[in-house]
Amino acid sequence: MAVLHFVRTFLLLLLALALSGCYYMQAARGQLSVLGKRVPIDEVIEDPATPEELARRLELIREARAFATDELGLPDNDSYRSYSDLERDFVVWNVSAAPEFSVAAKTWCFPVVGCVGYRGYFSQAAAERKAGQLERRGYDVFVGGVTAYSTLGRFEDPVLNTMLRWQDNRIVALLFHELAHQVLYIKDDTTFNESFASAVEELGIQRWLEKQGEAGRFQDWRRQHGLQNAMTGHVLTAREDLEALYASALPPEEMRVQKQERLELLRGELREMLDAEGISAPDWLDMPLNNARLANWAAYESRVPAFRQLFLDCEGRFECFYAESRRLSELDESERNRQLDELTARIEARLKPPISRTMSGTAR
Repeated sequence: MAVLHFVRTFLLLLLALALSGCYYMQAARGQLSVLGKRVPIDEVIEDPATPEELARRLELIREARAFATDELGLPDNDSYRSYSDLERDFVVWNVSAAPEFSVAAKTWCFPVVGCVGYRGYFSQAAAERKAGQLERRGYDVFVGGVTAYSTLGRFEDPVLNTMLRWQDNRIVALLFHELAHQVLYIKDDTTFNESFASAVEELGIQRWLEKQGEAGRFQDWRRQHGLQNAMTGHVLTAREDLEALYASALPPEEMRVQKQERLELLRGELREMLDAEGISAPDWLDMPLNNARLANWAAYESRVPAFRQLFLDCEGRFECFYAESRRLSELDESERNRQLDELTARIEARLKPPISRTMSGTAR
């Protein structure tokens, strides 16, 4: 295995050198650093020097990793069977950008993964430098820390200390999400990829909690996601309003004023929703809201309902669900989206409350 790891690492470096770009070199160095810090989870757990809480959480992850393969049909490989302590809060920092008067994300295209609406940096300083360059070119920018990412099965991704900032069930769900990317990933369709992985995450955590005898806690999980979906609804409404504004014939100065007014209104709406739930506002809500922050907001959730219906059509069988999802991924984009729209419409009709009908003049 050590030889195989070396060969893969060496090939990654060759790819970086062949592409002759500083961005790829930092990506190669960063990935090498993550891989180089790996220690098998079994060894970390058995080490007497390992803090008790870390050992407990890694034991949880070990159990969830076995569950992912045995119960969810996720890949049985060496991913998430080792641990890397990066001694920092985030593994990478993503830079997103959008034009001043557009909510369409700027995209970058890469080998293997295709085109995505961000660039990832293993150094926060490097991410901030790139953000500064884009700002000077007139873009709205956003820099966000990332706790985990998937190499799509090309490397044995470790569990990272950055992932352990989450509560237990969130870590388990994140594990299912990242492994789902190894099952299915298509180029140039972030919404499809992330919604598929989010659906696997949701379906997986439901089964996990049922097996733990904590099925009732799934409703708590769904309520949290319901809040996220409600927040996303406000964001999408704001995006539509901004799109209409940007398509107007207003002078740029007036457009900037109305843009900021609409973004501040959105900030207030989101704060009000969180306050109503007794939830402290996250740090990012204190940061400037702009087109870049809104551009990719809905990518993780917007197609999840369609995948829920697909899972129902498969009668809860993951093998069928993965096969049908793969069939959709092989369609051209317009037909894929048409079928996803149909699936969404079906589940929305299924969940719509029935209309109460009474007969005129009849006592009930």
